[in-house]
Amino acid sequence: MSHSVPPPPRPPGVLPASRPIRRPELRKLVPLADTTIYEMERRGEFPRRYPLTRRCVVWDLAEVEAWLADRKQQAGSDPVEGPDVGLRRTRPVR
Repeated sequence: MSHSVPPPPRPPGVLPASRPIRRPELRKLVPLADTTIYEMERRGEFPRRYPLTRRCVVWDLAEVEAWLADRKQQAGSDPVEGPDVGLRRTRPVR
């Protein structure tokens, strides 16, 4: 059994080499539900997946990491506004 050696750390601001990642690896990187990711893709707010075969789709790791870095930078400058709980269909807050 071979042990994988982790890659050396990248200098800040340097994007990794592009490589495809499948859904399980994407889930480890991006803690969002699949439906949320699909909706964000549809709206152009998340990197698009592309098919390798008819039954296998992948995302570009460099694009996903760039998206995460952009979100992190935005979070530092603009606080995210919470949802309006008064508009909930179930258990609305008065």
